[in-house]
Order: sequence, then structure tokens, then C-alpha cells
Amino acid sequence: MQVEVNLFTVNKRFPLTISRGTTAQTTNVWVRILHDGLEGWGEASPFGVGNHSQSTDTIKNCLQQLVPVLKTFSPLQRQQIEQVLIKEQVPSAVRAALDIAMHDWLGKRVGLPLWQVWGLDRNVIVPTSVTIGINSPEVARARVRDWLQHIDVRLFKVKLGNPDGIEADRKMLLAVQEEAQNRELFVDANGGWSLSDAIEICSWLADLGIKYVEQPLLRGQEKSLAKLKEHSPLPIFVDESCFTSSDIPHLANYVDGINIKLMKSGGLTEAMRMVHTARAYGLQVMFGCYSDSSLSNTAASHLSPLADYLDLDSHLNLTDDPFTGALVQEGRVLPNDLPGLGVQYSASAA
Repeated sequence: MQVEVNLFTVNKRFPLTISRGTTAQTTNVWVRILHDGLEGWGEASPFGVGNHSQSTDTIKNCLQQLVPVLKTFSPLQRQQIEQVLIKEQVPSAVRAALDIAMHDWLGKRVGLPLWQVWGLDRNVIVPTSVTIGINSPEVARARVRDWLQHIDVRLFKVKLGNPDGIEADRKMLLAVQEEAQNRELFVDANGGWSLSDAIEICSWLADLGIKYVEQPLLRGQEKSLAKLKEHSPLPIFVDESCFTSSDIPHLANYVDGINIKLMKSGGLTEAMRMVHTARAYGLQVMFGCYSDSSLSNTAASHLSPLADYLDLDSHLNLTDDPFTGALVQEGRVLPNDLPGLGVQYSASAA
């Protein structure tokens, strides 16, 4: 199979601030595989967690080095290709782009959308949350109003872990809750709290009816999750602490759920493994995203019938998404009926 690699830059309507910093623009990688007259598309987006970083240049250079290696394979050889990529210690975002592209190619080959290939029920997909980044209470209120004008919002994800401390978190959360008009909220600290702050604020959040808290402590502090779970009345989900299915057994006694992202997992193949592993341990599942376009989020939407919660909103905050794919209906990101991913390219938006 032939592999083509192109870069594209996307801009956010509203920059997103989390405990680690602010993002307004990203340059992502569009991967196209060509075989037997069909194309499969995938996307890799850069991300960083602590000292773990996968930059656009790293992703692009790795993919270009893999082009001659992959020529000897067919998109039908996903298992063999995956083992080659793992052996070569290829970054997970690179594996994700290729795995998504091979799945897209397969769906086009058989003439079916991936959710049908997997026998999943699109009707059980839950609404996606939309994200409110760290801001002053006034700016956070304005962001809530903008989302409510933009799509049919059912659930808000509120970023906390403000560098100014948990009192700043409290003020912003109360402002969002009031403006959100009784819509459900959950909280994501992106590792921005100490253990003592997490214990204190989780009790307060529970009293406000918050659904759950995501990644309260930094990646690397997983042992402290046991102490937090003892004291927290809220369910605890992990994101940065859980990349692949092999992480789940070590976390299962301390958390209630995991956040699966295609860029962390290495694609749809490993995401499916993570779902089944999490279920075997009695954990809940959510799917999330980084600064992904409609291409990656549409890929995740095909697996969405398997999730309890969804946070696939990054493409909804872009001014220049070059792709169209999943539809938004009643707050849900739904894959369409086209073969494969069902993603199309819009040159006018790029």
C-alpha cells in the first residue's frame, strides 16, 4: 500500500486553557493510504502529557520514514502492521493515524460504515459534553452562552485545576453551573490538584451534583488515587494516567472509569481492547479527544455505542475544519451511513 502524508492547521474559535496551558491552533497530520484503487484516511494530532510529548514534526518525520516499510503490506494486514509499529516503538499518534486509515479503507472495501461492520447500535450513542476551559467566571459564563447558541448542549465538561488554586476553581464552577441552566456537569482537573486539594474539592463538587471528576492528580501519582478514592464521594476517571489496555489492571482498584483517546491508545484497534479490558474490571468508559478535527472524532464516533460518556467536541470549536463526517443531532455526535469513516474533504474550509 502507498502512504501519503500531509499537514493541515486548524484554529479554535475559542482558545482552550487547561491546567497545563492554552491552545489556540494546532497543526495535525492527514494520512492517506492507497491500495487497490481505494483510499483510507487517518489523522494524527500532537499532544503532550508531562514529559511525554508527540509533536507534529515527530509524527510527520516518523510517518515519512515508515512509507517504504509499509509498501510491502496490505491494509488487510492490520495485526502484522501493528506488531511492526510496536516493535519499532512508533509514537501512538502515528499508530492511530495508520490504524484509523486502514479501518476507513476496510469499510470502503466492503461498502459499509464501521459501526455496521462492528455490529454496533448507533441509536444508543449518548450526548457529547462540550468543554469550558479555565477562565475568569465572567469569561466562562460567556463561553457557556456561546456553546448553547452553537449546538444543542446536554452536558458540560468544566476544566479546573486553576494555577490560582481551588478557590478560583470554585468561583468559576459556580458561574458555569448557574449559566448552564440545570444541564449536567462533570469536572476535569488535568492533574492540576494536590491530593489534599482533591479530597477537599471532591466533597464540595459532590454536594453540587457534579457527575464525576476526571484526572484529579498528575500522571505519576497513581498510588495516591487509592487515598483519594477512600475520601471522594464522586466517581474518579483517569485520562493522562491511562494510555492503553495494559495500564488498566494497575488502576482498576483506584478508579471508576477511564478516558480513551485515539491518539493515546494508538487507534481504533487498541481502543476496542481498552473498552473490553475496562468492562472486565467493572469500569466505565468515556471517549475523549485532543485538538482533533472531524476526521479523528468521526472515527471515535463509530465506537461510541460502547461508551458511557463522550467528550468529542474539539472539532465543534474549529473555525476551519477541513473535514466533514459525523453529524450532531440532539447533542449527539453520530456517524453517518457512508462507507468506512464517512469523512469527506472540503477544500474551501482548509
